[in-house]
Amino acid sequence: MAADDRRIIEHFHQATTLYRRLPAEMVQCDAALLEFVLTKPETLVDVWRVLGISRVALDPTGPGCWRLADGYGTEGLVRLMHHEAGPDGSLLVFHGSGGYTGPLAPKRLTGSCLIAVRYQPVVVDGRTVQRMEVEAFLDVDGLGLELVTRTLQPLIVRSAAANVHEICLFVSQFASAATRNPAGMAVLAEQLPRTAAADRRMLCALATGRRVPTPEPAAAADVSEELAARWMTADDLDATRR
Repeated sequence: MAADDRRIIEHFHQATTLYRRLPAEMVQCDAALLEFVLTKPETLVDVWRVLGISRVALDPTGPGCWRLADGYGTEGLVRLMHHEAGPDGSLLVFHGSGGYTGPLAPKRLTGSCLIAVRYQPVVVDGRTVQRMEVEAFLDVDGLGLELVTRTLQPLIVRSAAANVHEICLFVSQFASAATRNPAGMAVLAEQLPRTAAADRRMLCALATGRRVPTPEPAAAADVSEELAARWMTADDLDATRR
């Protein structure tokens, strides 16, 4: 790891406002697919936006770097600062910085975070799945904001754990839907407006078991309906927040 990045990690170990190891999650998909969506998360976010279940924007600004906006007051920059992969699993470390403006904080909340994601294959009920663990470090700017963050700690932790759970569940359902309906998945992949053509093809190939399916427009609606059925639309989510 580069010396500058190592110093960032040392800072988080010495001065962290909030740290949590989130509950482990099981992802039912091939390791190659999970590796792809973790290193190119903009592809997964693009799927959510096409399905109408999220307003998150994650736009690449360079290799391993993204500009993030969740549509509800959080904006910032995210960087994949470390990545090591092997036959027994992978470790990815993301660094983010930015701010939040909204009803959860009395004034603008700024700071940075460090997210360590580990996953490894495990056998559950005779089937190989990916066991994923997330460690999160949050460092906010200013004593007053630190007190606010500690006050909101239960809400922040519950929200983070719920988000990780939902993401893992979506990836599992994405892989399952692609296996059952590869032609529909091929159509859905072609509809991703913010994803490069090569990444669209790779996402589809990995999700469908490395096959190259023939797009069939009539099958696309089935895949979209299946993937979006569990989640609120972005408009419905907006209504619950008002």
